[in-house]
Amino acid sequence: MEHGIYLMMIHMLPSRGAELKHNQNYVVLQELNTPPPREWSSFKVAFEETLTQKHCLTPGCLLHCEELSNAAEKGLRDASQMMAVWIQSKLKSTKIPEVRGEIDIGIGTVHYVMSNMQVGQCSMSGPSMEFVKGTGVSVEISQLSLAIKGRWATKFGIIHDGGSFDLAVYNIKIQTLLELGDDAGRLSITTISCSNDIGGVHVQFHGGASIFFKPFVSTFSGKISEMIHLKICPAVQQAISELEMNLQEIPVNIPMGQYIYLSILLTSSPAVTDQSFDLDIKGEFYSKSSPSEPPFSASKFEVQYAENYMLSLAASEFLINSAAYAYLSSEVLQINIKNNMIPKNFPIHLNTSEFGALIPQLGTLYPNMEMQVHLYASETPLFSFSSGAIDVHVPAAAKFSVVKPDGMLVPLFRLDVDGSFSGSALIDNNHLTGAFKMKNLTLTLGSSEIGDFKTAGLEQMLVIAVNMFVLPKLNVYLKTGFLLPTLQHFSLTNSKLLIQNGFVVIFTNVEDSRTVSMKTMV
Repeated sequence: MEHGIYLMMIHMLPSRGAELKHNQNYVVLQELNTPPPREWSSFKVAFEETLTQKHCLTPGCLLHCEELSNAAEKGLRDASQMMAVWIQSKLKSTKIPEVRGEIDIGIGTVHYVMSNMQVGQCSMSGPSMEFVKGTGVSVEISQLSLAIKGRWATKFGIIHDGGSFDLAVYNIKIQTLLELGDDAGRLSITTISCSNDIGGVHVQFHGGASIFFKPFVSTFSGKISEMIHLKICPAVQQAISELEMNLQEIPVNIPMGQYIYLSILLTSSPAVTDQSFDLDIKGEFYSKSSPSEPPFSASKFEVQYAENYMLSLAASEFLINSAAYAYLSSEVLQINIKNNMIPKNFPIHLNTSEFGALIPQLGTLYPNMEMQVHLYASETPLFSFSSGAIDVHVPAAAKFSVVKPDGMLVPLFRLDVDGSFSGSALIDNNHLTGAFKMKNLTLTLGSSEIGDFKTAGLEQMLVIAVNMFVLPKLNVYLKTGFLLPTLQHFSLTNSKLLIQNGFVVIFTNVEDSRTVSMKTMV
């Protein structure tokens, strides 16, 4: 499994840790008395907490994965808080169907209708969530209370009456079991069972001849309670169906610009224990025009999680380098450099006479003629991470040509470039920023149509060009940085970035923009 596959694990309760050891394509889990770091191998997403109980039924079981992630009690607690706000918002926007019926009052039948019902207020204790082994997640909502306003109308023979009413439904308890599955590489959620119980209903009528309804309030309350009881589980199923539709709309092939895309697919159904659920996911960059596997494979790395963060996002060298390989396969890591692109204050321009000082035979063979350079990556640029630093190795080549008066190009020579750069990165004001500097740059003559020549002078000029023009512009751009991404209304907050051996990791919390805006409304 050289594809940058990761497994997501969510744990309810902290307990003993587990050591993860890679054995080629598998991870072996062994019980420990203390929580050690995780081993991942390419790209991972992790809800954060210290390591928890073993991930298998028995010690030493094998998980077919290359990446692991861990979510624990804090993640579930925050998810429950988000769910509470979401549920209350859904309830306040729910359209309650009108209630029609009739009551025998001894001297005849009163027909009634209760309409225009709207939830004005709702309160609840936070939903509780538990994993159910082999199935999914059990969600329980308790002490849910609703305050509903509406209109009433009655008909007794030719007598019509009407007014308003206040309805309180309290101590509602809802229990539902959700199954987690795999639907064509996407996470699926379906409702397995649902039950509910209503503690009580209180209704008060206003206006009209509402005083005559007092003897029949218990009848109204019973009918309304039964109606709400019958509506709750279908409403829950509808909400879960909407969530399922949202999950299916999340793309598994995410375009990352014009040339490459990121593939993220479940490779198996979630494995659910009573402490966690595991998602085995493949994540790798591909070229849109010619998708293929890179000539390098993923390597293991260890992550020591930080406390008090809900989510960890880690990217190994493999993931980043798969993006570089995808760009290389798309044939976009190249540029034609013309003389009019060279800054006027640069000490040398693309002219044979000026280059003649460094390559004597050039000025003799092609006096005072413009030149053009085709610069391209000869191999995949490779990133490597070490503690606090990013190193980049860039193998490139530059083909020099003379531009004839008719625009035709005459090949001159090819220079092979080997560059090494180091840099750093951090998160500043929710932006990923960084800076780079040159470590080393060498030039060698790869081939020549005009004979051999020394490259020391050209190498010195290239070093000056990179240090004076290329890197300063790049660092200005990187200083502004990139805004951390959002996904389906979720954004990253209070983020911290660490560069470790073999990977880079972001510790962060997650915020749902919809629930934030709803909190003032609930």
